[in-house]
Amino acid sequence: MKVSKVAKAVVAALGAAVTALTVAMGDDTISATEGITVALAVLTALGVYAVPNAPDEPAERTD
Repeated sequence: MKVSKVAKAVVAALGAAVTALTVAMGDDTISATEGITVALAVLTALGVYAVPNAPDEPAERTD
């Protein structure tokens, strides 16, 4: 089974959106502030995908 490179990022963004929307819908309405919170949660999840992982090799020591 081959999974797309962006599949984990999409699932993370959807999970963040659903989680934020669940909290925002506590009073059955979404205010502007709650909408911004949902957007920031999604952008944060997508931002994690955009930042590359650190290299596996340890940094050189300079003693």
